[in-house]
Amino acid sequence: MLRLLLHWILNAVALLVVAHFVQGFDVSNFVSALIAVVVIGLFNATLGLLLKIITLPLGILTFGIFFLVINAVILWFSSKFVPGFAVTTFKAAFLGALALAVVHLLFGLFGSAMKKRV
Repeated sequence: MLRLLLHWILNAVALLVVAHFVQGFDVSNFVSALIAVVVIGLFNATLGLLLKIITLPLGILTFGIFFLVINAVILWFSSKFVPGFAVTTFKAAFLGALALAVVHLLFGLFGSAMKKRV
């Protein structure tokens, strides 16, 4: 349970970091980021999974880059349901999806480095 709470908070922090660097990708406060992470997770687990299964051949042809487009659509769609979370353009959604992927990669590398130290 504690691990799930930590992932939730880290994802909200990642969303705030991305909002700081990507124009058109806005998160008003930490509470909005926490709510947005839940909504993004729900859409990603349902609609995102369905879209990724349907477009799997296209994802393979583009070496997975098309899945960034799907993640951008999920981010844009989620912003319509969460007050305080706004994605104004598809370009902002795509750059936000790319930046979130990089931030999650960095969090994963940092987490694995911390596990090796302990």
